[in-house]
Amino acid sequence: MKISTILAFFTLTFMLIACPAASAEQITYGTQTQRGFVNDNIYHSKLGDIHYSSYIPDSYDGSEPYALFITLPGWEGLYFHGVGANMVEDFGPEAIGWNEKMIVISPQLNDWRETSARQTIALTEYLMEAYNIDPDRVYLEGYSGGGETGSLVMGMRPELYTAFLMVSSQWDGDLEILADARTPVYLATGEKDSYYGSESMKSACVRLRELYERQGLTDAEIDKLVILDVKDQEYFTQRGYRDQHGGGMAFAKDEKIMGWLFDQTKYGKEKTK
Repeated sequence: MKISTILAFFTLTFMLIACPAASAEQITYGTQTQRGFVNDNIYHSKLGDIHYSSYIPDSYDGSEPYALFITLPGWEGLYFHGVGANMVEDFGPEAIGWNEKMIVISPQLNDWRETSARQTIALTEYLMEAYNIDPDRVYLEGYSGGGETGSLVMGMRPELYTAFLMVSSQWDGDLEILADARTPVYLATGEKDSYYGSESMKSACVRLRELYERQGLTDAEIDKLVILDVKDQEYFTQRGYRDQHGGGMAFAKDEKIMGWLFDQTKYGKEKTK
C-alpha cells in the first residue's frame, strides 16, 4: 500500500472522529444577554435554523448529568418579533431558581404548528447529545401558542420528555400517542381565558382520562398522569391580572404548579438535585 494512501486513510479517520456531523449540523452561539440568558443561539438543523435563548449554569462542566427545561413562548415571543422577545415571559428566568443543576432553554420558533413542533424535538435531541443531560429530567412547558406547539410535540415524541406543563392554550396533538407513552401532563388555564377559553383543555383532560381507563389504570394512577387546573378570576386578580389569558404568566411563579413539573422523574425514580 502506498504511503500516500495510508496517510489519506488516517487523515479521514481522524476527521470523522474529531468532527462527527460537524458539516451537516452546527451551532452559532449568540452574544446578547438578557435576564441571565444568552439570546439568539442558532442550531442549524436539517429542519432549518432554530433560534433559542440559553441558560447554562456556571457550575456545569459536563462531569455530571443536569436536568433540562425547555419553555415554549407564546405568539409575542416568536422569532419574527425580534431577538429576545421571548424573554418577556417569566417561565425561563423563574426556572433558574428551582434547580441549580438545570439547563434552561427558550426557543424562538416561527409559528405554533407542526414544523415548530418538529424543530422543538430536534433541538431537544441535539441538547441531549451536546450536553450531559439526565434523560429522567427533561421538562417541557408551553404558554399560549407555545402550548399548542407543546401539545403537538406530545403527539409525536412524548417519551422524550419527563413531563409537560401546558398553560393558557388549546390541545392540538394526538392524545392516543401521549396515552401510550404515559408522559404526565398538567393543564393550567383560566376558566374564562380571553383567547382560548377553557373548553379545549377540559376536553383534552376528559379524553385522556378515557384513554387511560381503557388501559386499565385506576383513578389514582390517572390522577398522576393528567391534572386539570382551571383558575377563577380571583386567582388572577390577586396576582395583578385583569385578563385571564395574559394572567397565565402568573403560573410561572406558582410554586404548586412549577413544583409539580420539576418534581417529576421518569419511571418513578426519586428526584435528586
